[in-house]
Amino acid sequence: MRPPLRRIASRLRPRTLRARLTCGLVVLLAVGCAAVGVAAVLSLGGFLSNQLDQQLSEAGGRFPASLEHGGRGDPADGGAGGVRADTRRQAPGTFGARLLHGRVTDVAVVRSSGADTAVSLDAADEKALAALPTDGHAQDVQLSALHRYRVAAVRGHDGDVLVTGLPLEDVEAAVHRLELVSATVFGAVLLVAGVAGALWVRWSLRPLSRVAATAASVTRLPLASGEVTLPARVPDADPRTEVGRVGSAFNLMLSHVEDALSQRHASEERLRRFAADASHELRTPVASIRGHAELALRHPGPVPPEITHAVRRVAAESGRMGEMVDDLLLLARLDAGRPLERNPVDLTRLVLDATDDARVAGRGHRWTLDLPEEPVAVCGDRHRLHQALANLLANARVHTPEGTTVEVGLRDTGSHAVLTVTDDGPGVPEAAQATVFERFTRADSRRHASGGGAGLGLAIVAGVTAAHGGTAEIDSRPGRTVFTLRLPHRA
Repeated sequence: MRPPLRRIASRLRPRTLRARLTCGLVVLLAVGCAAVGVAAVLSLGGFLSNQLDQQLSEAGGRFPASLEHGGRGDPADGGAGGVRADTRRQAPGTFGARLLHGRVTDVAVVRSSGADTAVSLDAADEKALAALPTDGHAQDVQLSALHRYRVAAVRGHDGDVLVTGLPLEDVEAAVHRLELVSATVFGAVLLVAGVAGALWVRWSLRPLSRVAATAASVTRLPLASGEVTLPARVPDADPRTEVGRVGSAFNLMLSHVEDALSQRHASEERLRRFAADASHELRTPVASIRGHAELALRHPGPVPPEITHAVRRVAAESGRMGEMVDDLLLLARLDAGRPLERNPVDLTRLVLDATDDARVAGRGHRWTLDLPEEPVAVCGDRHRLHQALANLLANARVHTPEGTTVEVGLRDTGSHAVLTVTDDGPGVPEAAQATVFERFTRADSRRHASGGGAGLGLAIVAGVTAAHGGTAEIDSRPGRTVFTLRLPHRA
């Protein structure tokens, strides 16, 4: 099984071209907004830090130097030592510290009132201040009592180190404010761009949607047989656009397909008319030949045995030819869509009659029935349905050896009547199963045959079943072959 995160990602991945284009547009815009926001925040932070560095450079070490000579406290008495620290021109929050031999000797912060206030530093703060380079370059320092400061250290005249710092609170507040404004503005821009982009992509892909709709309508057409009229072509196929070129190519393809289908239909119609006309015209001469042969066999005078055998063969073959002509004529009529009778047909009685006839013709086979307790009826042509079932039983009898068990089953599924003919013979080869219901298809030599037909019996079965709105199927393997007819109760 795939990991849960991968399954979730697969479900969230956009499937349609419209969704992919919209997501791609939003993602690119989000990347652009993020780049602009990061650049703006970094630029503002750098600019404000440079401003602080400039102020630190201008302040120099005056404020921390004044801490050596004056007090830090009440401006009313000039400080504890009587001399005030130099807080003139110092911004509120300015930090000053004096270090001697790595130890902090004096430290103070300028308040908004102009006075300086002593600040207590812990060991970590003193260590951080002592580690500052004395080249005047500013650095960020985290002070436990004052939070983050931008500080710079220079050497004093007495060998001491003077540290001046300015708070980063205002800089961080400005940067955070810009981050909040950027996130709000860019979020709104992404939302509006996503909706507008989805509408724009949908409008832009309308020609492609029309191509898909036309293709979908073609897939619903019965292209296998009969006269086919393809739907209207894709409108507005502008060859100047990519989708327009696809639409133009699709329209051209539909025209070629329509021409090919029309030619195929015309060829099929000519073939059907030929088969019907030929079958109809052959019925009379075949019947005449058979009648003359039977009349010759009844001649009372002496006839040589060779002539008698030849005349009998002529009569037998003319009878076989007559049956083939009748089958071809029936198939031609079914192909032409000739309407069949539509009367209630008791399939249970039909199965009983057809199985009795097959039992008489195939006494070497075992015939069994599997019928429901209640009769099963459909609406159709009794004669044609009897002919289809008789062909199935004759197929099972002719193409299986003696001793084979043939079971005829019938059941009602509610919407369909299902008729099955099952035998335990050698089976139909898998390669022949796909064409077993086609005309002039003969079983493989592995199916034992005591006699052979013209290969039209199963074609008539499929044609009669299709004319009733049903389907004919085969499922065969060595030792079990099942022919299944599904007939709707009302065609």
